[in-house]
Amino acid sequence: MGFACPVCETPQSDGEHLANHLAFAAIMGDDEHESWLDEHAPGWDDQGPDELAPRVTEHALETEYPQVFEDTVDDRHDHRLEDELQQAGGYGRSAGNRNAEMGAEARAILDEARRMTEKMRDEDGAEDENE
Repeated sequence: MGFACPVCETPQSDGEHLANHLAFAAIMGDDEHESWLDEHAPGWDDQGPDELAPRVTEHALETEYPQVFEDTVDDRHDHRLEDELQQAGGYGRSAGNRNAEMGAEARAILDEARRMTEKMRDEDGAEDENE
């Protein structure tokens, strides 16, 4: 079992993934996710996934989440981006704010994440148009 995002209903495997999903969406500029966090988890922008997870899961519906065993697939899921963000300046709204003071490394990580997200959205849009 996992949790459905209370904003967009995207299934997440556990509370930590749900917390990351909500926070990253908010940091990347999704106003709906940010508003939800502001209302249901005030101070979210100063917390990491370990602190945020129990706060957001209490508002999320449990949902089916397909379990894949590590010995049956390549291990393609990792948390390097989350780890790098934490090391480079942490979590929070200020991490996504270009005017906030942050190190060059953190800025580069967020810029790359934005480029990757935009590319994925563009590719999804192109696939939708071809259908």
